Amino acid sequence: MTTRKSWDEIKAARAESPERGRGYEKAGRAIRLAGEIRALREARGLSQQQLAEMVGTTQSAIARLEGGHVSPNLKTLDRIADALGVELSLRFVDLSA
Repeated sequence: MTTRKSWDEIKAARAESPERGRGYEKAGRAIRLAGEIRALREARGLSQQQLAEMVGTTQSAIARLEGGHVSPNLKTLDRIADALGVELSLRFVDLSA
């Protein structure tokens, strides 16, 4: 008979897993990106609705983006950068170095 693990045991094992760490890092990137977009929008005195119109999307899409609930594609990021008058800069970081 197989012994079932308790929820506390499962939760403890997940806390140590590399997958969980990667998940947290991805979520962290989305939240940092969201904060940058919101800060730029606010610095330019734009409402979410105004930015949405400039980008060609909806206010609710901007709200989800600024909330860190979605990961926008490169095309969307380019349109947002254009609307905000900034340059989009992406890079890869070699984690094995």
